[in-house]
Amino acid sequence: MRNLRNILFAAFGGVMMGLTPDPFSQWWLAWIALIPLWMLSQRLKVKDAIAMGAMWGFCYHGMALFWITSVHPMEWMGVPWWTSFWIATLVWLLITAWGAVLSGLWAGGMSLLTQNLNVTSRVIIACAMFSGLEIVWSWGPLYWTALGYTQSPHDLLLLQISRISGQQTMTSAIVTINGLFAEILLQRTWADKRRCAIAAITILIAIAGYGAWEMQGDRMTSSNGQAIKAGIIQGNFPNALTVKPKGWEIAVNNYTKGYEKLAQSGAEMIVTPETAISFLYPNYDPRREPFDRAVEKYRVPVWLGGFGTTRNPNAEDPNNYTNSLFLIDGSGKILSQYDKVRLVPVGEYIPFKPILGNLIRRLSPLRGEVDAGSSEQLVDTPWGRFIVAICYESAYPATFRFQTAAGGKLILSASNNAHFASYMSAQHHAQDVARAIESDRWAVRATNTGYSGFVDPNGRTIWLSDVNTYETHLETVYLRDTKTLYVLWGDWLTPLLCVISITIYGKHRFTN
Repeated sequence: MRNLRNILFAAFGGVMMGLTPDPFSQWWLAWIALIPLWMLSQRLKVKDAIAMGAMWGFCYHGMALFWITSVHPMEWMGVPWWTSFWIATLVWLLITAWGAVLSGLWAGGMSLLTQNLNVTSRVIIACAMFSGLEIVWSWGPLYWTALGYTQSPHDLLLLQISRISGQQTMTSAIVTINGLFAEILLQRTWADKRRCAIAAITILIAIAGYGAWEMQGDRMTSSNGQAIKAGIIQGNFPNALTVKPKGWEIAVNNYTKGYEKLAQSGAEMIVTPETAISFLYPNYDPRREPFDRAVEKYRVPVWLGGFGTTRNPNAEDPNNYTNSLFLIDGSGKILSQYDKVRLVPVGEYIPFKPILGNLIRRLSPLRGEVDAGSSEQLVDTPWGRFIVAICYESAYPATFRFQTAAGGKLILSASNNAHFASYMSAQHHAQDVARAIESDRWAVRATNTGYSGFVDPNGRTIWLSDVNTYETHLETVYLRDTKTLYVLWGDWLTPLLCVISITIYGKHRFTN
């Protein structure tokens, strides 16, 4: 019976954390959702704590990532209905299980390392472990639901601290406040409970004060640079049509009309979504000719989402593609090109190819796999260097930080999202909002079916499209060359916390 109560308690905390991102948007729950797991980790043995952590993580990541199942049905890709159902379910379970492993390791580590330490030491080690595990997680291909992203885009005031050391700053803040609240319940004396409460309130006030200072309007405006009138075309083109000749005609028509409208309205730059016109570029294709003629006529530079031939000399298959954005102006030259680096497993490449190759290859509508671009790409344009990301890359802060530190002045994010539920698009928008804050940059988001938008350096959404609608919009954005602490030094907080944690634990171990 006690074990069942522990399981339900851990699951309750995980469900609360699962309610923080869209579609529920109860971001404030993140500041208390870790309390059950913290308390359990201080009472249970390591093995039991790991199990409770896994339950917490399964509920959190399972709820937050349930949109993955909306890729079903994939009959338009030639995958039978039941096969599509089981594939979508299996992918969701595998990704959720990976998240559960991480929270299980954290809870186990808390049980093993912190039960006999004071509150300050527990909090420091807890932050070091959670942030460290998230960093390790971000090295792989399945990264999305870091604790820090639960606050975006609704809690902009507190989210400003991510300028200090990136997403892990917010993760550490959430762990710290949860830990102090949990310790109020765990401590036996009123004096100790009061100290924990005062510490939690003081930290929250300090974070809010920093956020208010960062969000002063005149402070941000004074450091804006060159203005650009940027246009977005949201083509609202269902993926099921990408494999049909009539669909190609609709896509070209939608983007041609949008380009002409924005060019006539005074746009200086136009952005289309990921794979907006899904033909090989710069190869001539008569089906793309109306769009090409419009660009030749107006000569307004446009970022065209499409496929390119591989530029990777080590590619296994010379027929592979790149998922790319091409900056063109009708001159016949590619002004700039960005090739997607972070590819989606199964959708763009085959993981564990020797084992799963024949089984998974049928899932892709392409004749070959997508080749990843260089992780050290820098995108130079007529306006200066830009920070560019395609789709899934929005979840990886280090990608944005690298390009910003190298001189990137404006974020361009292009994605498709047409095959997922609308709340996935909301979560994707939240990722780009967080990246804008960390980098202190304006962001232009062009998506196929929503949400497209413009975001300022404080994360405020200046304009946001509807979902599943065809839209164009023109907005003035600004080039910036400011450098946040995160851009200058990267995630310096996590290694610092790890060093302090090792020192604390070593001192405790060898003096007792």
